[in-house]
Amino acid sequence: MTNKAVVSLTTGLEDAEKVTVAFLVAVGAAEQQRQTLMFLTKEAVRLALDGTIQGVACEGCPPLPDLAARFESAGGTYMVCPICFEAKHLDKDALVSNAELAGTVPMWKLIGDEGAVTFSY
Repeated sequence: MTNKAVVSLTTGLEDAEKVTVAFLVAVGAAEQQRQTLMFLTKEAVRLALDGTIQGVACEGCPPLPDLAARFESAGGTYMVCPICFEAKHLDKDALVSNAELAGTVPMWKLIGDEGAVTFSY
């Protein structure tokens, strides 16, 4: 069985409930000591910018900043699609400490031959 998890997220804060679900899955994996990666594309690339993750998606949902903090604390990392990021003219110096600009090739290298459990949102 693999000990890696990859959560692919295309949605940003325009759908905070979807972001919350993706983070809940990623936090659960990371807190179980799985090597956990969130691969951020499209509008989700903005989530890797310092100070962007804000708010509570729904009544009873955990605050998004708390989920992001738990993800980082558990060793979770972000790979941010450089094509999507650069197309939006975002500042790479504003990336959070556990994020890097990296595309599909580095993602597949991380997955490696043993594979990973994957989720897509």
